[in-house]
Amino acid sequence: MDKKIDKKLHALDPRFRKKIEDMFSAMNESISMLYEAATHDEKTGLYNNKFFESVFEMEMEKAQRKQQKLCFFIIDIDFFKKINDTHGHIKADEFLKRLADVLKKQLRKYDVAARFGGEEFVILLPNTTAPKAKALTSRLREAIKSDPVLKKYGITVSGGLTCYKEKDNMKKLKERADKALYKAKNAGRDRFVFVD
Repeated sequence: MDKKIDKKLHALDPRFRKKIEDMFSAMNESISMLYEAATHDEKTGLYNNKFFESVFEMEMEKAQRKQQKLCFFIIDIDFFKKINDTHGHIKADEFLKRLADVLKKQLRKYDVAARFGGEEFVILLPNTTAPKAKALTSRLREAIKSDPVLKKYGITVSGGLTCYKEKDNMKKLKERADKALYKAKNAGRDRFVFVD
């Protein structure tokens, strides 16, 4: 709490002070909950696409201005409609959450993962070279393949990876990653493809 406010509160009657302190505490908790709801996807706990786009824009500016390395990765669960039809929507939502948890465990603190929509996830890898990004995606792929729940139900993913090049903008980066994703799907799915 602000020192000036704290000083004023201490001048009040203790019973009244306690009520005001409780109000401040409840207000801060409400603000935290609102922030969480506004920035995170409710099914996976990852960031939502709107928040991700804001961060993406800032990281692109850094890459363009400072020549910072930046990589972008799209992941899509293979045959998700079939998974929904076979196991039902509730179980499919559990798979989304499970995949999100596996991703979170493998990413660094400053990597940004979000649910893009449906069964698609996007990951921003700031300060990352292409070789490091490829190594990370290999670790992600191994973690997904070795997760007991995803493995039990035969859940596989395809992914497309690309890295920032001079004069890129967000649209170009997304288009290349999307192109890489479709190459992965056309090559039989269950794989990650890098496009330079």
